[in-house]
Amino acid sequence: MDKPILSPDFTIEDIHKLREYNYYKTKDMLPQERMDYYNNLGMEVHREIQMRKLQKA
Repeated sequence: MDKPILSPDFTIEDIHKLREYNYYKTKDMLPQERMDYYNNLGMEVHREIQMRKLQKA
């Protein structure tokens, strides 16, 4: 499944597309692989938030 294209308004349909994409991406992963996948994504988001906080200051 290709990465979904999201609308500029970010509607409920975009959320459905993201959930479906994420399901197909992770459905065949082992539990540890899935945990690592989500932890890595979480760390990326955390770094992005920290960078934005530093830019505001």
